[in-house]
Amino acid sequence: MTQVLGTSWLGQRAYAQTLGAMRERTQTREGAFSQEIWLLEHEPVFTLGQAGRREHILAPGDIPIVQSDRGGQVTYHGPGQLIMYVLLDLRVLGVGVKAVVTALEQCVIDLLAAEGVCAERRAGAPGVYVSEKKIAALGLRVRNGRCYHGMSLNVRMDLE
Repeated sequence: MTQVLGTSWLGQRAYAQTLGAMRERTQTREGAFSQEIWLLEHEPVFTLGQAGRREHILAPGDIPIVQSDRGGQVTYHGPGQLIMYVLLDLRVLGVGVKAVVTALEQCVIDLLAAEGVCAERRAGAPGVYVSEKKIAALGLRVRNGRCYHGMSLNVRMDLE
């Protein structure tokens, strides 16, 4: 069977709205059209992964905090950060979660290398790092062999 990879630029979106759309799409996609990448930016939000706790966020100000079902702890999303959500049927692709994580990290490492930035993985710490600082966070959720969520790359973040 030929696999089709759909890619969509969604612009700037609210996190909660996008999370709901990912969950719905993950339950309904089938066959050759089951592989998608969504590219977007989020409005400012702190997300709590399965290991995250509210007390990990020291000064959220008026930025919303949303519980998420992805792996990981706390992630800030906002304008200037490119989000790549991968909605993949791992069974159809014949790959495991580790292969997806490695491929996503390598994609970012290669992208940064093309821009003259030396980036690397760290053992036991998913994501991509430049000079010991995380530049890209990674968190996935797999349900019934289908994965969603993905990676965020800090491009021009306001880190205040």
